[in-house]
Amino acid sequence: MYAGHTGGAYAKNSFGNIFTAVGVFVLSRMFREAWGTKALEKEAEFNDFLETNRMCVSMELVTAVLGDHGQRPVDDYVVVTAVTELGNGKPKFYSTSEIIAFCRIWRLPTNHVWLFSTRKSVTSFFAAFDALCEEGIATSVCRALDEVADISVPGSKDHVKVQGEILEGLVARIVSSGSARDMENVLRDHPPPTCDGANLALGLSLREICAANRCNEEQQIRALLTSVGPSFCPSDLDWFGDDSVESHSKNADKSVITKFLESQPADYTTSKLQEMVRLMKERRLPAAFKCYQNFHRANDVSPDNLFYKLVVHVHSDSGFRRYQKEMRNMPGLWPLYRGFFVDINLLKANKGRDPMAMESIDKAVKDAGENCGQQGKDGLDDADANLMIKLKFLTYKLRTFLIRNGLSVLFKEGPASYKVFYLRQMKIWGTSDGKQKEICKMLDEWAAHIRKKCGNKQLSSSLYLSEVEPFLEQYAQRSPKNQGLIGSAGNQVRAEDFLAIVDGDLVEEGDLVKKERGTPATPEPAVKKAVQKDGGLIVFFPGIPGSAKSALCKELLNAPGGLGDGMPVHSLMGDLVKGKYWPKVADECRKMPQSIMLADKNAPNEDVWRQIEDMCRRTKATGVPVVADSEGTESNPYSLDALAVFIFRVLQRVNHPGNLDKSSSNAGYVILMFYHLYDGKNRKEFEGELIERFGSLVKIPLLRSDRSPLPVPVKSILEEGIDLFQLHSRRHGRLESAKGTYAVEWTKWEKQLRSTLIANSEYLNSVQVPFESAVQQVREELKRIAKGEYKPPSSEKTKHGSITFAAINLPVTQVHSLLEKGFSSYQLAVSNPTMRSFLEGKKKSIEEKLERAHVTLAHKRSHGVAAVARYGQHLNREVPIQLTELIFNDNMAAFTAHVGSVDGETIVCKNEWPHVTLWTAEGVTAKEANTLPQLYADGKASRMVIDPPASVSGPLEFF
Repeated sequence: MYAGHTGGAYAKNSFGNIFTAVGVFVLSRMFREAWGTKALEKEAEFNDFLETNRMCVSMELVTAVLGDHGQRPVDDYVVVTAVTELGNGKPKFYSTSEIIAFCRIWRLPTNHVWLFSTRKSVTSFFAAFDALCEEGIATSVCRALDEVADISVPGSKDHVKVQGEILEGLVARIVSSGSARDMENVLRDHPPPTCDGANLALGLSLREICAANRCNEEQQIRALLTSVGPSFCPSDLDWFGDDSVESHSKNADKSVITKFLESQPADYTTSKLQEMVRLMKERRLPAAFKCYQNFHRANDVSPDNLFYKLVVHVHSDSGFRRYQKEMRNMPGLWPLYRGFFVDINLLKANKGRDPMAMESIDKAVKDAGENCGQQGKDGLDDADANLMIKLKFLTYKLRTFLIRNGLSVLFKEGPASYKVFYLRQMKIWGTSDGKQKEICKMLDEWAAHIRKKCGNKQLSSSLYLSEVEPFLEQYAQRSPKNQGLIGSAGNQVRAEDFLAIVDGDLVEEGDLVKKERGTPATPEPAVKKAVQKDGGLIVFFPGIPGSAKSALCKELLNAPGGLGDGMPVHSLMGDLVKGKYWPKVADECRKMPQSIMLADKNAPNEDVWRQIEDMCRRTKATGVPVVADSEGTESNPYSLDALAVFIFRVLQRVNHPGNLDKSSSNAGYVILMFYHLYDGKNRKEFEGELIERFGSLVKIPLLRSDRSPLPVPVKSILEEGIDLFQLHSRRHGRLESAKGTYAVEWTKWEKQLRSTLIANSEYLNSVQVPFESAVQQVREELKRIAKGEYKPPSSEKTKHGSITFAAINLPVTQVHSLLEKGFSSYQLAVSNPTMRSFLEGKKKSIEEKLERAHVTLAHKRSHGVAAVARYGQHLNREVPIQLTELIFNDNMAAFTAHVGSVDGETIVCKNEWPHVTLWTAEGVTAKEANTLPQLYADGKASRMVIDPPASVSGPLEFF
């Protein structure tokens, strides 16, 4: 029996490498800048404080020496993002005001913080982001948020001075109603700290050290740690291990994780960590669990006492969404973070332990677990307390996600694939049409420029800004519009002089990208409404053996009349094609571009999808994914019910061309292998990606909706197989099941699988949709696609960045009705010949041109982003308007408008003259209608008073 114990940690998702060495150095340097000659004393005090109070401080490292990212910072620094007390129960995560108080006491740097404590300020914040998300830079964003926030707390470092104008984004977090009062108290009691080391000589900088040792990573680490000093780095064991112990390898055996999960927890904290890790592994969340030897405890190691460091790193954001769903079902579950590590001590339960003491620990763990749901509003089981939103700016995203992450696609697959890649990415973001056109023009020019300069040698993603920044600077200088697109450029910092890892195989830390893993190319995001006249269809199957793919293709191939439009139908069965299958499909499509190709082979992953996209692009065909319908699981687009039917069908086949039938000794293993190729995507994510890539999706009906639940024995045998597959694949990769460590277990499982499915054959036959019905439905859907009548499920994202002004949107029918009264009865102009003449002469022109009527309240160019954003609290509310006069001349006409109130609050228009523009002559812009009052004063326009005023109303909207 083992018992586990956890300790504290400094790093976020990294351990014992160049990343942590740089982080420790920068943190130590900031202590010296803040405390001057007291720095070493304060570092030691800080360490003791964290250990005594079981605390963790999370920081964001901003540096230019670990590879390019967005914009090269001018300086290297860290900012505190979270502070946590582990304590004896659930972790306590500091509120924003508590973080600022903590940081000011210890003179640690913080980000710029804005507090929005009222509905008015909160709605203004989101409106401000929507107005700035496609063009915001540090100066404009900070200025706007300063205006709309209830409290603004400047960061310790000025973003523009230390990092530049390119702002990655904002993090919005829900806070309590008393936050404003708490923040005011903190700002009063903890003024900004002094900087005692500002004028001291601090030795070589990070960049100087890295530049002097850039040829050798180990040399860099040693030089950095030597500069840190003993308080933050008493030894370098975490980085280099211990030569005095037999096992010098840092990596520990993978079995440590299993032993840890099976052990008896020594305290409540350990039990909760076990619960977290166990759930992540059971749900197969996209996360890595790595164990390392704890060389700090090397002298204490014995057969009864083993010491390790466990690093947990969540790879994908989808993992957090799935984990949060588990938290809602399990209120006592501790929250998950991107990465962290803990010390683990595995010890014999009775070694040096009083049995009574162990009994007491067991009881404490049990009691704590039973009471975890009773923490009330101060506990972490309140979902709102953990709700945070990341909001990123386009000026950053185009540099990082469109340029840097697209380098592999551009150099390996060419400009056409690169264009497909960035168009799809912008569609996923919901980028406005105007910005998409501007970015397309810029990126096409960038692609031509860098390909001409670098030839076939791919530009390093670690140093890409050395080429990008001069290009963007030159591009921005051409026009104000280009400047708005780029945001800022030309802030050159030579990373070549100090880059810590040059073209290295970067580990997956935060936003760094592995060199060998290029971003996949994707198709143009515009959904094809019909097959192009000179193109055909490529029908393919992202499925699993047993989904009736071949039988379906046979029926479609032999169907009278084909699939409509007279296009010939062809089919290639993967099991009968010698050599590589997809290049053969591509050859057939080139020979017969105006045909329908049924690609009778499972197409389970993105590599295949990319090949199909390339075929479609080259032959002007439309790719059509056909998938078996299924609810899926939280981590797989196919449910266990569907998996059971697939295996059942395969085990009923005889003489299958691919030799996957009832005579196959490892049929269950093979199908599980296919099943796991889809792991990591739920059904919604799976279907959404296919629709984004190909513009269509056809579902094969599979299971009856009125079926009874999957029998327990079937569910159990499938889950057992999944667990066995994961054990096998972790140890042996893709090695055949008969050749690995678990060969005996596989043989036993395959036998039990067959007997279980046979015993439940009546159920498995009864829950399936009749094949004839499924074929008919798929055929009809394909015919609709071929004829251009198909409309895919919407995968459109809300478009941002289009907010330029706030206005009251008036129903144009009301305005037309008002004018019609004037035209027909001259009630508006009975005593005004000029008015009567105008109405008679312009009636047809006004009727044709008046398609939209609104009263502009504020425009972000004229009045500022904050002015527009403040109308957010009244968004979509009905606002009454009174039209009091008509001012007109031969070039334009507009109503004077008086804006009313909402809930007793008058809606104040920022325009000097609130009005509704009715009409402008050819060549006259609507903006010129603003001059009508002055033209009337100058005798160059006429006015007709509307008495009594005409009443209209409409919703307040953003445009």
